[in-house]
Amino acid sequence: MLKNVVTVLLDGAHPFELGVVCEVFGIDRSDEGLPVYDYAVASAEGPTLSTHVAGFTVSTEHGLERLEEADLIAVPASDANLLRAYPPELLDALRRAVDRGARVLSVCSGVFVLGAAGLLDGRRCAAHWRHAAELSRRYPRAIVEPDVLYVDEDPVITSAGTAAGIDACLHIVRKEQGPEVANKIARRMVVPPHRDGGQAQYIERPLPRSACDTVGETLAWMEQHLDEEVTVDQLAARAHMSPRTFARRFQQETGTTPYRWILRQRVLLAQRLLEATDETMDAIAWRTGFGTAAALRHQFVRALGITPQAYRRTFRGPAAA
Repeated sequence: MLKNVVTVLLDGAHPFELGVVCEVFGIDRSDEGLPVYDYAVASAEGPTLSTHVAGFTVSTEHGLERLEEADLIAVPASDANLLRAYPPELLDALRRAVDRGARVLSVCSGVFVLGAAGLLDGRRCAAHWRHAAELSRRYPRAIVEPDVLYVDEDPVITSAGTAAGIDACLHIVRKEQGPEVANKIARRMVVPPHRDGGQAQYIERPLPRSACDTVGETLAWMEQHLDEEVTVDQLAARAHMSPRTFARRFQQETGTTPYRWILRQRVLLAQRLLEATDETMDAIAWRTGFGTAAALRHQFVRALGITPQAYRRTFRGPAAA
């Protein structure tokens, strides 16, 4: 049973990510019949820590010894998580915790600390989409999933940037104490108990202006004609190549096939239209080359893990949807 929770901080801690864990596990909600956790904030680097907010410090009476009795240890983001070495005593404490059956949770760049402790080896993990490539480079044995909000590889739970920590914390509560408890905490926090989709919907991928040598002009034409059905033969003819040569050059210069490239650009255009216009789903489907609202929905969910209607609600509010 989850009872004892501690958040461990490094210098340069991010107050919001700290606050996420405090809000879920550190508030007494016993007046509503909700569980009360034995919650504490501990420091890995002295009693007073700086934060990435100017002039804001955090003081705590607890050191790493507080981790030894915790059922869950949360490691939130820190300003220097990507650039520094971590205290060996902290890494040892995290490994001991997992060995004795405790869980560890990272919020945003706190995942790098878990990687340094060797706790990501052979495990799937989440990371903020901006840090995913660096996490993979630094810890090649980790299986990084950059499109998800969180990953539960019990006893290691990892979450993506900032608010995804709320999703992961509520997931832990739901898993340990049931959906009713998680839903009540979410209502108190005025957040959804579970969010649709994954991190992919928040990644900004502007339409690329290709620097390709031989297919660049064809790519520019494709961007302007996303509503048209085209074949590789037609694209090859525009590029004055044989279909086989065109397909090979396209793969070499873009890293994907013509079909996948144009499909991705159509999804990107749909995202922009959903965010910036009041056009109907049928109109957006026509403008993006999907043809029907059903086809748009199918490809949108495949790419982003969320429906077009839910995406519009997320980025424009319920009135627009």
